Amino acid sequence: MAERILKGGEYLVAEVTCEEIFTPEEFTDEQRQIAETTEQFVENEILPHIDEIDEQNFDLVVEGMAKCGELGLLMIDTPEEYGGLELDKVTSMLVGEKIATSGSFSVAYAAHTGIGTLPLVYYGTEAQKERYLPKLNTGEWIAAYCLTEPGSGSDALGARATATLSDDEQYYILNGTKQFITNGSFAKLFIVFAKIDKEHFTAFLVEKDYEGLVVGPEEKKLGIKGSSTTQIILDNCKVPVGNLLGEIGKGHKIAFNVLNVGRFKLGACVTGAAKQALLVGVKYANERKQFGQPISEFGAIQEKVADLTADTFAAESLVYRLAGLLDAKLATIDKGIDNYYVEYQKGIEEYAPECAISKVFCSDVLARVVDEVLQIHGGYGFVSEYPAERFYRDERINRIFEGTNEINRLLIPGMILRKSMKGELPLQAEAMKAFESLMTPSFEELDDTIPFAAEKALLKNLKTLFLILAGTGVQKHMDKLVNEQEILLTAADMAIQIFAIESAVLRAEKACRSASDSKKKLLEATVKVFTFNATEIAATAAKKGAYFVEEGDTLLMILSGVRRFAKYDATGLLQAKRLLAQTVCAEEKYLF
Repeated sequence: MAERILKGGEYLVAEVTCEEIFTPEEFTDEQRQIAETTEQFVENEILPHIDEIDEQNFDLVVEGMAKCGELGLLMIDTPEEYGGLELDKVTSMLVGEKIATSGSFSVAYAAHTGIGTLPLVYYGTEAQKERYLPKLNTGEWIAAYCLTEPGSGSDALGARATATLSDDEQYYILNGTKQFITNGSFAKLFIVFAKIDKEHFTAFLVEKDYEGLVVGPEEKKLGIKGSSTTQIILDNCKVPVGNLLGEIGKGHKIAFNVLNVGRFKLGACVTGAAKQALLVGVKYANERKQFGQPISEFGAIQEKVADLTADTFAAESLVYRLAGLLDAKLATIDKGIDNYYVEYQKGIEEYAPECAISKVFCSDVLARVVDEVLQIHGGYGFVSEYPAERFYRDERINRIFEGTNEINRLLIPGMILRKSMKGELPLQAEAMKAFESLMTPSFEELDDTIPFAAEKALLKNLKTLFLILAGTGVQKHMDKLVNEQEILLTAADMAIQIFAIESAVLRAEKACRSASDSKKKLLEATVKVFTFNATEIAATAAKKGAYFVEEGDTLLMILSGVRRFAKYDATGLLQAKRLLAQTVCAEEKYLF
């Protein structure tokens, strides 16, 4: 990594080089070994039982978690002094990606190691960590996270669960109902959020055996059927005062900061699932014959394969770029300081916009992948004997988990604008420059000696376009822009696609330096396919945003800017798609 560490959201106003990003090609031998261990675990211990797990044989899930513990896969993010490995975010995301191929089991794993364990790591006292982390590290105990309620989902702070100090001041008495709790039926430790005296939103560590904790029946779900999802009912539940987590009234910090990591990790998990589903679709396309030839030889199928491969490449590039950013930022924090985890959380929060981007973009990619893989299977994709059916059902929850994609899309521009208002990003000054460029004709020619010159020029232009629309929106609505959700969603779609295109382009540029000629051609084809598709999405969002924000001559001027700044020469697109698809189908593997 280079010395410069970009701030969260800064990619929109800065020119980023490939030296400044981390890519999957840079995994260490240790990281690759841990990834291989995870793959073997899933293949040997989970996939042979995946149908039984989907029939809610939760004993197999609990046994699988214990085996994960034996392999060290539950302790990657926990401190060494409590039996953990305390590895970097790249490794953590890599394991999350590889575990994702285990279907519903991966949901239990992700909930336990992420939102179930990290609140304790970040906010627990020494006594709390010593009591619980060793058990969570080994899988002896499984954790669950209890934030959502029947009446509060996205509005987490609207929770109605209450906590009242007992007369003897030895316990908090919790009352309320928590909804959609992953691992609910077999977890032994619950991170529960409740309002002390109906006012102070606070987190508690609640053991399953505490008096007054009742586990509700399993929800009957569309997908992820092999994960446990229940209500947790708190009926005068007695929680020792020593199990208050963090500070009174500061539960929102725990909830939202841990969700940043959850969103990021979800991005890695769904990327792993996309790779798996894509290969299942490709293998089926090679086996299925119609009109005397494999359907993988038909252009209609090849275009699907090419687009999905390019999307998956971009998702993977985005996830590990963000992992590298986080690792670089966290490495600057002195572990010896007393408030280490306070600063650590600030380091993660710095990239909250990118964490939301990871969640939204990657889950949308998986949605497209499973939809097209089912389509490739035709009628058989609708039959449960084929994995495409399970992929399709299991995917749907990912656009709801960790905050809906709509909420996350609203958060992205909101957080970036707040950074600008605090003076952390020069958004206003750059927006003024961007608007000036709108009125200045440009005749700049591409320098063909620069790798991916067309894509880099496009990125510069898309950033300009984002700044024009964001600046116009702020100028028109000022602080009331937060209420203009339709406008914010168009800004988010542009910000997401810009980050994804840039991640794919810079990764490909970096990889091309040591790649063979054939690999270079595949990388160039992948970038062309993805950039074309992503630019269409960004341009549509920009055009919509222009109509939302302006009218008259100013509208016409901005629409002219959309046509100018969203222009991408994708000459050779068909040949790029065919090369990509034919190579994937011939090799029956993810190419990168």
